[in-house]
Amino acid sequence: MKLLLLLPLAALGAGFVIPDEQVLSQLAIEPHREGEAHWFTEKLPSKDQFKSWRKTAISEIDDSLSAVFGLSKNVIDDAINFIAKTSKKGLGKYQCFKSLTAYDAQSWLDTAVENDSYGGLAGVEESPPHHGPPHHGPPHHGPPHHGPHHGPHHGRRSNQTIYQLISTSKYTTKLAKFIDRFPDIVEALNGTSANYTVFAPTDEAFKRINKHHKKPTDEQIKKALLYHVSPDFYPAGRVLTTNTIPTLYNEERLGGPQRLRIAIGLKGLTVNFFSRVVAINIFGSNGVIHGIDHIILPPPPALKIIGYLPGEFSTLELALSKTGLDEVIEHASYIGGTLFAPSNFAFKKLGPKINAFLFSSYGQKYLQAILKYHIVANQTLYSDALYKSDSAIIESFPKGHYHVDLPTILEDHNLSIDIAKFGRVVDVRINGYSSVAVLDGIAKDGVIQVVSNVLIPPKTLPQGEIQYWQGEELSVEDLKERLAPYCDME
Repeated sequence: MKLLLLLPLAALGAGFVIPDEQVLSQLAIEPHREGEAHWFTEKLPSKDQFKSWRKTAISEIDDSLSAVFGLSKNVIDDAINFIAKTSKKGLGKYQCFKSLTAYDAQSWLDTAVENDSYGGLAGVEESPPHHGPPHHGPPHHGPPHHGPHHGPHHGRRSNQTIYQLISTSKYTTKLAKFIDRFPDIVEALNGTSANYTVFAPTDEAFKRINKHHKKPTDEQIKKALLYHVSPDFYPAGRVLTTNTIPTLYNEERLGGPQRLRIAIGLKGLTVNFFSRVVAINIFGSNGVIHGIDHIILPPPPALKIIGYLPGEFSTLELALSKTGLDEVIEHASYIGGTLFAPSNFAFKKLGPKINAFLFSSYGQKYLQAILKYHIVANQTLYSDALYKSDSAIIESFPKGHYHVDLPTILEDHNLSIDIAKFGRVVDVRINGYSSVAVLDGIAKDGVIQVVSNVLIPPKTLPQGEIQYWQGEELSVEDLKERLAPYCDME
């Protein structure tokens, strides 16, 4: 848990750029309020602790910052100059420009949250999940947040627009040339209709492109450029407390803006795991720029991501194949979706007898019912947002407790989801028991949430009451009885 608390500071240290006091204060959890869960606030440092750490860090490098800043007329040049002098080159990753996709699946898995099944996020059981019948309607905390988070007022602000900063920097000449090919992007980054956030690849990032790749089309280039721009304002403090960020790239199969996945690890602050943030909070008159060392490409479909990780999902792959649900997912006309993916370990926890039964010819229909209960069509649930194919409104979860019910493709059965979110500390519970162990595997056609247990459909008691499975030991007969109503008995 100590490492979890220090990672945001390590991420900033990796870029050697220290945000101001107001940004750092955003990382600390607000004091406990009546009615809010206290188990997170007991584990996290206070604002005063953050301020103390910031003061120590600044005192150590203040002279270096003063020496570098002020040498250049362009604030991007200032930031990149300093990084070039103080940090090592990051390791490159393979990206496919032929399919316009990229993914570092193992790094995504390495973001596994600490919970009961994966080392324990101490105290999570103190926050009671939702019980009883599923809710109906939107999340509890009112309408979603819209518009800019707040205006650009932290750090060193320029009176130039985002486009002007990029086009005049000696470190983003290649990015500027690509942007200049699309007048509508130039107009947007020069405009004042929104406070944009741009993750700007440096010229060094473009050198990492494999020269043997087929030359991308203008359409592909434009999609890639739009995937680097968010229509919302994300200064460093907000980035550090966010798991996913919406972009200007709208993916047809998702039914909304494709999102960027933000992670903090030993490499520092990364975007989609490939790209390390090397400079932060370069403010223009209409937004903010963060420098990155790799080009960002959109993710592939969910099933391909699962296929990249046989050591983690080979049992799930086999189950989807045996039941034909892999074909259903691949060819169905879903617009977005959420796959709650049980790992090999989750299947193992069911025991050898139940697994032997489920993967037998007789147990196949029961296995199919279980898998259908893990698949949500036309609704994409991230830890900080919910897309619905039948609504243009994106519901967002900035901080606090939220509840949503997601309809699965197992007819007339929902998953009851509770989200507790404070900064980067997120706890997602399903049916009041199972937890999400790895969050927000962004995909071309939705999102993957890795679950710590195989999800078992609820049981209807004689009195009509719904009884959710809470992890109690099951025999094969118990499982058959519970799943019988969901199976075709012919």
